Amino acid sequence: MDLVTPGLGLVFWTVITFLVLLFILRKFAWKPILGAVSEREEGIKTALASAENARKEMENLQADNERILKEARAERETMLKEAREIKNKLIADAKEEAQVQANNMIAQAQAAIISEKKAAMAELKSQVADLSIEIAEKVVRGELANKDKQMSLVESMLGDAKLN
Repeated sequence: MDLVTPGLGLVFWTVITFLVLLFILRKFAWKPILGAVSEREEGIKTALASAENARKEMENLQADNERILKEARAERETMLKEAREIKNKLIADAKEEAQVQANNMIAQAQAAIISEKKAAMAELKSQVADLSIEIAEKVVRGELANKDKQMSLVESMLGDAKLN
């Protein structure tokens, strides 16, 4: 049973060895281990802070993207509205221009009709005058061909001239 119960010398040297080991570990290993753990802890904190900042930045970017998208939609709607207004104005202007041109064409056609009518009336008057002169000439020839008729015509004209 001697092996199971430690002697006082063994306990003493075990405690001394443990304290020396503890001193050596504390002097040479404990500080680097704690430093490494501390660095690791700071690295984790920094990484978490960076992740949080990145998340906030992503949220801001997403909010900005949504705002930009809304603005783009509003601008698109405005552009479409302006395009519709321009289209309607162009159509209205084209209709108005067509109406003006149609009215001008009608006025020109009416003026041409009146001009043609006047020309036809002048031509008709000229032809009637020519026809009347021809008829009068034939009648006068017929009247003047007979001597007795000539004399009676001259006398009636002279009588009419004296009365006037």
